Amino acid sequence: MAKKILVVEDDSTLASNLSKTLKSGGFEVFVSNDGESGFRQAQEKKPDLIILDLVLPKKHGFKVMEDLKARPELASIPLIVLTNLETPHDIERASSFGVKAYLVKANYSLNEILKRVKEVVDEN
Repeated sequence: MAKKILVVEDDSTLASNLSKTLKSGGFEVFVSNDGESGFRQAQEKKPDLIILDLVLPKKHGFKVMEDLKARPELASIPLIVLTNLETPHDIERASSFGVKAYLVKANYSLNEILKRVKEVVDEN
C-alpha cells in the first residue's frame, strides 16, 4: 500500500509539480493550499508524512505545527518544512517542533525533495 503524503503549499504550480513528482515516486498524494484545510486533511487522511510550507493563507505553518503536536493522534506524523524562510530563528523554531527536514525551496529540485521524502518515510 502506498504511503500517504500531504502537501500543504499555497503556490499551485509548485504544489502540482511536487504532487506529480511524489506520485511518480509511488506515493499517494493529497494537496491543500492553506493552513486550515491542511490541518483538516491531516485529521481526515492521517498521512504518513506532511510537507508543509510556513507562509500560508488562513493559518500559518507554525500554527499548523502547533495544532498537530497538540493532538496525540497527529503528533507523531513526520514533518518536512518546504519554505522560502531561511532565517536562523525560523529554522530553530521549526526544529523545536521536531521537523525531519527544513528545505528552502530555492535550494532543492523536485527530485531532491522526492529523495528526502523517501529517506524520511523509510526512517519512520
